[in-house]
Amino acid sequence: MIPVEQFLRPRLAGALPGAEAQRRFAPTPVLEGWAPDLRPDHARRAAALILLYPGPHGVTVPLTVRRSDLPHHPGQISLPGGAIDPGETPEAAALRETHEELGLDPAGIRLVGPLSTLWVIVSNFVVHPFVAVMDQPPTFSPAADEVAELLEVPLDVLLDRTTLRWGRQALRGRDVDYPHFRCTVTPCGARLR
Repeated sequence: MIPVEQFLRPRLAGALPGAEAQRRFAPTPVLEGWAPDLRPDHARRAAALILLYPGPHGVTVPLTVRRSDLPHHPGQISLPGGAIDPGETPEAAALRETHEELGLDPAGIRLVGPLSTLWVIVSNFVVHPFVAVMDQPPTFSPAADEVAELLEVPLDVLLDRTTLRWGRQALRGRDVDYPHFRCTVTPCGARLR
């Protein structure tokens, strides 16, 4: 994992594209009151982890399919993450949530750096995303009360521009165009505890 970490660490320590990138990937039309550079004081805080590790098809990212009975973003594909507890740092929250959702020991995870925060207006969370690495493929133990399915996606698939598509869905009484990746992913099953 060293080459990926060496590539990312200085880039994440520098200026990030932030609002510019978020504007390009925002659903349209945007919800009234949302802008990519807003971080409202009334919003709750959350953290998420983009975990990179060696997989059978190169550098891989785990994603969860959220249970359909969860109050926020039910049934959606997501990164491991969740609300930041009082007194907790965003970094600690990202590692704690990854442990709670995927059963991974934070001691085996190296944080590489933060990405730009993002206000998710529909759930009123300002999300603090972090990139981290593991040197070996992890053995997962997904939390059954949160995770319906665990997916492993090669990073190359997410970087392939041909997999990025736009779809349309009704949201709050109007049609919204949203970005998504159209790709085949493998449900994780080989390294589950």
